[in-house]
Amino acid sequence: MLTSLALIFIVGLAMGAICQRLKLPRIIGMLATGIVLGPYVLDFLDPSILSISADLRKIALIIILIKAGLSLDLKDLKKSGRSAVLLSFVPASFEIIGYILCAPVILGINRTEAAVMGAVLGAVSPAVVVPRMVNLIEKKYGTDKAIPQMILAGASCDDIFVIVLFTTFLSMAQGGSAHVMDFVNIPISIVLGVLLGVDVGYGLYLFFETSYARKHCVRNSMKVIIVLGFSFLLIAIEGWLEGKVSVSGLLAVVAMACVLKLKCPESVSGRLSQKFGKLWLAAEVILFVLVGAAVDIRYTLAAGLPALLMIFVALAFRTVGVLICVAHTSLTWKERLFCVIAYLPKATVQAAIGSVPLAAGLACGNIVLSVAVLAIVVTAPLGAIGIDGTYKHLLSEDK
Repeated sequence: MLTSLALIFIVGLAMGAICQRLKLPRIIGMLATGIVLGPYVLDFLDPSILSISADLRKIALIIILIKAGLSLDLKDLKKSGRSAVLLSFVPASFEIIGYILCAPVILGINRTEAAVMGAVLGAVSPAVVVPRMVNLIEKKYGTDKAIPQMILAGASCDDIFVIVLFTTFLSMAQGGSAHVMDFVNIPISIVLGVLLGVDVGYGLYLFFETSYARKHCVRNSMKVIIVLGFSFLLIAIEGWLEGKVSVSGLLAVVAMACVLKLKCPESVSGRLSQKFGKLWLAAEVILFVLVGAAVDIRYTLAAGLPALLMIFVALAFRTVGVLICVAHTSLTWKERLFCVIAYLPKATVQAAIGSVPLAAGLACGNIVLSVAVLAIVVTAPLGAIGIDGTYKHLLSEDK
């Protein structure tokens, strides 16, 4: 395991640095590292690392979501409240509709299988989008119109919506049926997740302030460990309540961090944000190298041109959805174009659930996995390059 961790960090960082020198996003190098070191090419990574890969990826995602919450100004988010809400489900819905309409023609599968494929492919990647939006907030690009805050909030809810639809469509494909409660669970999951996160965040704020008032100063490094511990607990609660009531653990983490940002003094929330930013340097490498390791390149090669065509047709549907979300706003056409680009990348959700239909024994399992893998390989770099390469031209800097 130690050898595998050494390879992940050293080779991943080296490849990231090479890509950075070539004016490419670092994640391309990290994804490539994972693909090459992973079980489907050189097989250099220990099975013990791969067996906990999903958990390690979730920990990395938690770290960047805490950082996002500590960078998110709720006052700014109010400027684009309607668009942020629409971005959480409209683009994904349009993309899923694109698969349902076009996949039977292009890939020769039935409508139900196309719906399963659309649900696998419909989610935007928070791992690619969230750190970039946090970076834009810190650099103050587009913040005067709350564009990165809007995209960050929408992308955080998008996954919940898509995963609930995925479980519903998977049940239908296996011969089950869709229930009204499956769809009712989406807003319930979001609301309960936010309420739980707000309660925990407020409790942590009171604890930190009470300790300080009683001369028991909690060091910032210790606060980081405490916040991380409660974040893991929030994710665990989602698992404990599964099957009883829907709660979004990831949204609870963001909400908790937002409350800490809102209530704690600027000196405290600012220091916490900096420390989580430093943690992200290591977490980013683990996340993207392990996402790459989950990619079976053989399926990518087998997918062929029809799969590539299907991905781009679905992205065209997604683009229409994003443009509807930002219609009737004060955004310029350049800013709207940036929103479209920011909603392109796929990675984390596709790596997590792309193989589920195959494991469930569905006839479409192989083609769904092939398209999911191809989507990661194509859209993660495309979205990252698009965001990194265009934000200075498409967004205005807030002086």
